[in-house]
Amino acid sequence: MATLTKRQKAMATAFDKTKLHAPIEAISIVKKTATAKFDETVELAVRLGVDPRKADQIVRGTVSLPAGTGREVRIAVFAAGEAAQEAKDAGADVVGADDLVNRIQSEGFLEFDVAIATPDMMAQVGKLGRVLGPRGLMPNPKTGTVTTDVAKAVTEFKGGRVEYRTDKVGIIHLPIGKASFGPEKLAENFRAALEELQRAKPASAKGKYLRTIALSSSQGPAVKIDTNRVRIYDEEIQAAANAQ
Repeated sequence: MATLTKRQKAMATAFDKTKLHAPIEAISIVKKTATAKFDETVELAVRLGVDPRKADQIVRGTVSLPAGTGREVRIAVFAAGEAAQEAKDAGADVVGADDLVNRIQSEGFLEFDVAIATPDMMAQVGKLGRVLGPRGLMPNPKTGTVTTDVAKAVTEFKGGRVEYRTDKVGIIHLPIGKASFGPEKLAENFRAALEELQRAKPASAKGKYLRTIALSSSQGPAVKIDTNRVRIYDEEIQAAANAQ
């Protein structure tokens, strides 16, 4: 049997893992248990009452996190002409048309986190489906990554817009910031994420929609949240800010 490290022993007794917590309590615990030597990402995991095998129950979209993600997002834009210049001016890291498609095909270039394309480029970008698709990088109108307004899309993704999608068992994993964030910033992002997921509920979904919710840091334990207490009020956010 493997011996637990001092850090693992401390986390094992840091809180009651059987208890369901209010979001603000869970955020506090996650921050306390994020003791790695790097700034850990705080992730929200939500198991939804959907059947992702059915096309009309796949929950997918984007959400703008008001406090941002805390990390630098590298953006590639497939565009030509005026749209390409607009993307560059907005801060896109890589911009190209056929040349970018060829670079990805021939060199395996994938040094970006988000791919955005203008509609007229999708015929060429479609050739990259087998490369971009499995990595979650394929531009899609549902996530706002196929658009004529590339400058706006670049600005939003640089500013904290993130994509989400149910996995094969109906769970959504969504980063909501860094452990170094103040509790009020994590609370703002948590609230924005939950409101978006509830808005995106498929009409065909039956029964309880929010099945389980948990927060965790990159190397910390999962903290379970009471699905009946997911709403965070402005007063709680202000109290979290004042408590720092």
